[in-house]
Amino acid sequence: MEHLKDRTDQILFACLLLSCLLYGYFNWTSSTGSSSFSLLPSSPLSSKAPPSSLAGPVRDELEAALEAASDTNRTLIIAIVNGAYVQGDKPMLDLFMDGFWHGEGIRSLVDRLLLVAMDQVSYDRCMFLRLHCYKLPTDGDVVGEKVYMSEGFIEMMWRRTLFLGDVLRRGYSFIFTDTDVIWLRDPFPRLIMSKDVDLQISVDGFNGNETSEGNPINTGFYMIRSSNRTIALFDEWYGRRNVSVGMKEQDVLAVMIREGVLRKLEVRTRFLDTVFFSGFCQDSRDVREVCTVHANCCRTIEAKLVDLTQVIHDWERFKGSTNDTQPPQPFVWMPHSACQNSWN
Repeated sequence: MEHLKDRTDQILFACLLLSCLLYGYFNWTSSTGSSSFSLLPSSPLSSKAPPSSLAGPVRDELEAALEAASDTNRTLIIAIVNGAYVQGDKPMLDLFMDGFWHGEGIRSLVDRLLLVAMDQVSYDRCMFLRLHCYKLPTDGDVVGEKVYMSEGFIEMMWRRTLFLGDVLRRGYSFIFTDTDVIWLRDPFPRLIMSKDVDLQISVDGFNGNETSEGNPINTGFYMIRSSNRTIALFDEWYGRRNVSVGMKEQDVLAVMIREGVLRKLEVRTRFLDTVFFSGFCQDSRDVREVCTVHANCCRTIEAKLVDLTQVIHDWERFKGSTNDTQPPQPFVWMPHSACQNSWN
């Protein structure tokens, strides 16, 4: 009996000692936030998600969206919409996406498209279409149609410029495209992707010289490479907002070009030929080469929808003619009558 009592005392002492050791250990780990072992098996999820203090800088939603849409060279396509572009029987966004469907080998480019929504309606539509989406924080009314050169239109264009400058500062290069630009072919082969050019921008009418600052620019489609030069350009561009009352951002950039800002900042710029990057201001002369068609020189969304739908029909007519056994007929774009009448 005496031997059994001693044995019991030893077990009780060992348990008490172990309890003290465990109490001291857990008090230490709770104060330091570290542990060399775990009493529970680690889950697969926990092994892939280290504490934030060890995971480097925390990414925000924009960085995650940019990374998801960009390629290995941190290059992507960006379009910006509000509610006016996603509502109606055939909204502008749907027509924009039709271009990728009907175009020549460009469906995969949708994977590189980031759609930036300026309101909840357009964000919900983007998510429904299963695109790469980002909701831009905005102030004021950005939901309805902003008629060309109205106060709301000008404000929306400046908010766009501020956002795109932020993208450049994050080290991403991009094609910016309005959604009233129909893509028919891959534009990347027609763009210079090396560091020799910083900015490649569309024009309303091409004067025959891709280095001439006399070309009338259009900010509805351009390719820009992230660099200190282009970031400085966007900073100065947006910085002129409050001293350019009543002017849209495109007109302010045009003034800056005339003043020699591109040369001063050493922004190497190429003005895009309308044969490849066309619009309603100046049709492409060659449907066999055209990459994009922009509904520029047009005042309302309703008119743009009518004439861009006709562009899709023209494109289908061209593709059908190339499959005919008969000699091809000369191709002519149909008149952009709705846009021409939108100014009346």
